Amino acid sequence: MSVADRIARALFGFYFAAFFVYLFAPLTIMAVATFNKSRFPTVIPWQGTTLQWFDELWADTGMWQSLWTSIVVAFFVVLLVLPIGTAAALLLTSLHARARSFMYAVMVSPLLTPGVVIGISTLVLWRQLGVGGGVFLIVLAQASFIICYVMLMVTARLQRFDRIQEEAALGLGASKFMVFRRVILPFLKPALLAAGFLAILQSIENYNTTLFVRGFDTPLTVYIATKVRTGLTPAVNALALIMIAVTIFGAVLYEVVRRRSRGVAVR
Repeated sequence: MSVADRIARALFGFYFAAFFVYLFAPLTIMAVATFNKSRFPTVIPWQGTTLQWFDELWADTGMWQSLWTSIVVAFFVVLLVLPIGTAAALLLTSLHARARSFMYAVMVSPLLTPGVVIGISTLVLWRQLGVGGGVFLIVLAQASFIICYVMLMVTARLQRFDRIQEEAALGLGASKFMVFRRVILPFLKPALLAAGFLAILQSIENYNTTLFVRGFDTPLTVYIATKVRTGLTPAVNALALIMIAVTIFGAVLYEVVRRRSRGVAVR
């Protein structure tokens, strides 16, 4: 191995390590701060090890209520964006090149619009129709741009779809609905699952748009932002640590199930 190759490998290793440190160092510090006795989310100075913040988290009914509100919003957002985003992707892939470019720009425009603008415009529009802020407006406001993520992911999947399968099914007498249900939908299943999880994450973490349309309902991000102004405690770190643990457990469980199902299929 030449000197240049060794230097390149060393630089790549350094970059690889720096990337993971940059990615996981904040999460590690956040997790460690959960067990510090300090009333502020910090690691230094270390005032002793404790589990009291999990007790405070359990007693914080406001935080649990806000988490439940975020879960409800995310559930309805997914119900709304998956069918609409899939329909938009099917429409986009069926158009000619020029019309496709124009429609692509129109459909992606909400994704490029600042969240503040989406929140204010949604609130102004629906107030003219007599609808105030709340879960209903939060779902509509978030769905207006999360649909774009679903459309992009489904479109990317559809570009790998062999249209001969669709034509063969139609030629054998299947209706268009049956072709969609038995041929296209199973092919889109991985993209729809990924888009659904992405929609959940985008919904729960959204703040700018949600702030303007929430009304008297308080999702988790708004609640945490309020706690930052009034006095944030490591109870928030405890909730974040639990969410990280649940996410890791879910990812490991999914991978185990996937590998077992693949092994059964090979046999």
